[in-house]
Amino acid sequence: MLAIKDKTDLKILQLLQENSKMTNLALSGKINLSPAPTLERVKRLERRGIIESYHAVVNKEKMGLNVMTYVLVNLAWHKPNALDNFIKKIDKINEVVQCNVVTGDADLLLKIITVDIPSYEKLLFKKLSKIDEIERLKTLMVLSEVKNSTVLPLKYD
Repeated sequence: MLAIKDKTDLKILQLLQENSKMTNLALSGKINLSPAPTLERVKRLERRGIIESYHAVVNKEKMGLNVMTYVLVNLAWHKPNALDNFIKKIDKINEVVQCNVVTGDADLLLKIITVDIPSYEKLLFKKLSKIDEIERLKTLMVLSEVKNSTVLPLKYD
């Protein structure tokens, strides 16, 4: 169930996800509302925590970050506080850009971005495999990215 049912607010969210640098004036023109109430709506969405922050999307390849992997992690649940300790340790590894608790063949799914294969190998053997709470790792190497959207599927039509 959507937290917002107002079509104008949903349209604002859609437009700001597509371009967070859009001026309030441009935004107001696209939603057919004057600038003052448009700004108030955006501020209300921010206050409610629906808009958490604004970010620049950086091209990873242009920054020399050419290798993306997903790693399936099985935890050693017999170790005390396995999940909490694991999270504290991977939180310090910058190359781990996302971590999700999952169901199925693994307990967690890590998204890792590195410069090249040797960098990933070093990360795997010098950092990840040294985490005591990990029982098993399985790497899935990304060959190419066919879709990567940061825009949530909001229905405003």
